[in-house]
Amino acid sequence: MNVTPTAILATTNATHKPCVDIEPSPVSDFLMAVYILAFVFGLTFNVLTLYPIYKQVKQQNVLGIFLLNLSISDLLFIFTMPLWINYYRRNHRWGLGVETCNVAGFFYYSNMYISMYLLCCISVDRCLVVCYPFRFKPHRTSRYAWVQCAVVYALVMITHIYILQNDELTDAHDDTYSSDRCYETYPIKRNVAMFNMIRVGLGFILPLLVLGVSYWKVLATVGKSPALSASAKRKVCLLSYGVIGIFSVCFAPYHILLFCK
Repeated sequence: MNVTPTAILATTNATHKPCVDIEPSPVSDFLMAVYILAFVFGLTFNVLTLYPIYKQVKQQNVLGIFLLNLSISDLLFIFTMPLWINYYRRNHRWGLGVETCNVAGFFYYSNMYISMYLLCCISVDRCLVVCYPFRFKPHRTSRYAWVQCAVVYALVMITHIYILQNDELTDAHDDTYSSDRCYETYPIKRNVAMFNMIRVGLGFILPLLVLGVSYWKVLATVGKSPALSASAKRKVCLLSYGVIGIFSVCFAPYHILLFCK
């Protein structure tokens, strides 16, 4: 059988084609629009709330300390969004180098999970205040809040440093665009799939369970209280369901997609 130079060239070209060809699509435009809205509204809301929260922190208010750390985490998360907006605008072409992808991914993922765990701290704090007010009050100090926030920041960041060192920043199988994709690797390696399952389990399911149990106990305690009016109980109920609902809407889609990978 004769093997012509044309056949060899065709085979070589086919070999060097991207294994996943990401073409311009409405999905990129949709994600870019979502990130732009999240950046504008998130930045505006967090900046406007910083001063009232700061006043609460000066008064050694525990909830204020949690909210300040949550706002800082949100702002660090929001500041990575212009990079991802540009990424989707360029149709999944990063173009800023692997190191920048590494740093952007670290702040993006770390602060997302820091926010989730700080919401857990707030929900547990609310639960203990409502369900065990006298037993919990002596321990509820500003130091207690700062220590919890520091532990959350440290644990999440240390975990993500380890995970990102073992994760795939670029598509190693894509010889044409390997330097231009950020956190899009196909096929996914076994260790990356394992880390994804850890993110789903410890990063989403566990916090969701903590929120659910905390607000369930709050609702049960408030429901038995004869001192509260029906209107006040309804407000607590709506607030509890609202927090869990917003948490699910914000974080469930990403983790469902992560699980399906």
